[in-house]
Amino acid sequence: MTETIRIGIAGAGKIVRDEHIPRFRALPGVELVGVANRTRESSERVARDLGLPRAYRDWGELVEDPDVDAILIGTWPYLHAPIAVAALEFGKHVLTEARMARDADEARSMLAASVDHPDLVAMVVPASFSMWADRAIVRVLGAGGRASGGIGRLLAVRVEWDGGAGDDPGEHWRWQRLYSGSNTMALGILVEAMARWLGVAEWVSAHTANFQPRKPGADGRLVPVDVPDHVAVLAGYPGGVSASIEMSTVTMRGRGIHATFHGTEAVLDVDFGASSLAVRDVGAASGGEPVEIRPGEADAWRAEPDFVAAIRGEKPVDMTDFATGVRYMEFVDAVHESARDGLRIDLSGA
Repeated sequence: MTETIRIGIAGAGKIVRDEHIPRFRALPGVELVGVANRTRESSERVARDLGLPRAYRDWGELVEDPDVDAILIGTWPYLHAPIAVAALEFGKHVLTEARMARDADEARSMLAASVDHPDLVAMVVPASFSMWADRAIVRVLGAGGRASGGIGRLLAVRVEWDGGAGDDPGEHWRWQRLYSGSNTMALGILVEAMARWLGVAEWVSAHTANFQPRKPGADGRLVPVDVPDHVAVLAGYPGGVSASIEMSTVTMRGRGIHATFHGTEAVLDVDFGASSLAVRDVGAASGGEPVEIRPGEADAWRAEPDFVAAIRGEKPVDMTDFATGVRYMEFVDAVHESARDGLRIDLSGA
């Protein structure tokens, strides 16, 4: 019989409640033992609402509990690093919600702690928006010319990302660097997916803006914010491929999430919202031949079973380990640095 894995939860926000808890409960041999929220009263209320046996005073009490084998970190990013490092030092496996940390320095501290404890699983919840298409995109990009279903040599990529309205008071922390750090909208999540298609970025040049410098705070009143709500990025990828990213709560409204891959012989269009891929002729404004997702290519959210399987030694973490998280945090840091200093930031030696 498989030994029970006992998981404690640090921070029980919407994603934890809606996604992680039901998915962990569906796995055999997994027990959710308790929760630590921002206050003892909040922990007790959440434990009651979610049917969890224990309510901890704070996350420190949670990570020190010898009855806990693993920690799910669902707090705002400013606590990801301290909780992850402490949990690893107390012998706990760690699954942290994306975004990995506030910045690359914090992410590197998490990676160092995981390296010091190689017997423990350390994992970030993977970017999932593109999982249905990742393998098909890689297949088309690697297929060669149009005759074999490819687009020729890849030259450039353009990504457009609608950042939503940015006015949810429950997500005020996303617009405050104190809590969110360098993370800007879903930039790190996008960059993680782009690395699956293109490899690791080599350089970054960026411009950022805050078109709505006051947004609803926790109580609904407008408060000053210091995280950009508009990002324009140019980035270089292996093979001389250039990528442009526009992510905004203003200029992309209603656009959804799209990626366009320009090759020497054709263009691959991906609409992530509509779950569609198509290859069209160079110069054609639209249309093209749909790209079929082949058997075995589509993937989906699998963070919880992957985490449990890694703890049991059944498979290694294939997405997303802490080293991968560090790389996307280095990218988002570089975006802020480039926008601040007006410089192109080299990532090749990062």
